[in-house]
Amino acid sequence: MNNLDKSIGKILLDLQKNDPDSFKKLMEKAQEENPELFEDVDSENREIDEHNIKIDEYNKKIDEK
Repeated sequence: MNNLDKSIGKILLDLQKNDPDSFKKLMEKAQEENPELFEDVDSENREIDEHNIKIDEYNKKIDEK
């Protein structure tokens, strides 16, 4: 199964590079049909965004000095 996952991942990365519109449609369809697969990703992305905001604020403080 691990090789299958890697193969699917490679196909998706290639599709994302070569045909971003189709990739976007495919991911939207996947999210509609299986929203539970994307729940962890959304929460992780929020945490990363919050962390990046803190880093940006810190960098601004350093730049002001």
